[in-house]
Amino acid sequence: MDSRFEHLLITRKHFITLIDNLTTEELNKVPKGFSNNIIWNVVHCMVTQQGLMYGLSGLEQLMSKDVILQYKHGTRPEKDLTENEITSFKNQLVPMLETTVKDYENGAFSNFKKYTTSKGYSLSSIEDSINLVNIHEGIHLGYALAIRKTL
Repeated sequence: MDSRFEHLLITRKHFITLIDNLTTEELNKVPKGFSNNIIWNVVHCMVTQQGLMYGLSGLEQLMSKDVILQYKHGTRPEKDLTENEITSFKNQLVPMLETTVKDYENGAFSNFKKYTTSKGYSLSSIEDSINLVNIHEGIHLGYALAIRKTL
């Protein structure tokens, strides 16, 4: 497996550990000074990875349009997630990445469209996108760990 995907896998396993060690209430809590919660950060990362890779390649994303709209850039938690919803997202973290790796290895992202993010990152290739997804997920893991310290 490409080292960039290995790094994403490590980050996602950290998210899984966080989910496994916190209650549904703790995962949904938006602490004072924060605009989101731990589970929002997790799902937001999944949605962003899909958009930056599948969306920019003109491919169907592996998450529903409703979930994408609720967790895309610029959103905040609208409601608490149930234990079943949290478990469902947790159980998608690694398989979704495994599917992405297979798609990458099979050349599925060959129609990648250049894009500049709202933060000024210029993405010219799927490899640029993978690199940014790693940065993005690392940042949001950091937010999730900071939120955990407030619980």
